[in-house]
Amino acid sequence: MSIHFRFQKIMDIKENEKEQSLAEYNQSVNDFETVANKLYESLKQKEVLEENTLLKLNSGMSVQEIRHYQQFVTNIEKTISHYQNLVLLTRNRMNEKQTKLMYQNMELKKYEKLKEKQFNENVHHSKQLENKFMDDLSIQTYMYRGN
Repeated sequence: MSIHFRFQKIMDIKENEKEQSLAEYNQSVNDFETVANKLYESLKQKEVLEENTLLKLNSGMSVQEIRHYQQFVTNIEKTISHYQNLVLLTRNRMNEKQTKLMYQNMELKKYEKLKEKQFNENVHHSKQLENKFMDDLSIQTYMYRGN
């Protein structure tokens, strides 16, 4: 006997919403990782530039080269600041998507519990009907043999 869950359509919609939220969350994680890697690369580039500048300063360097390196460091710092802001934004977006995903998952679990409860009630009801049928059959058999 096929048991029809009365909220199946709603459960399907909630499942689709959860899958969509999961896809959005995964995309936000990828975006965060991309921006974080760019920030790391910029920080690494600045570190290498500062090491090279120190080495050249010790060995002697013209004023023009010092200005050039200073301008380059300023540009890298602006880039780093930009990527730090992007990291914060993408982290917040990722956390929002994670919260939404957790909420969608809880909603789906509610309907799964309802479905399980309805299934158990139907199984219990079927067993009761079967027991009643068996009792009626036993009574009829007893009455038939008794006469």
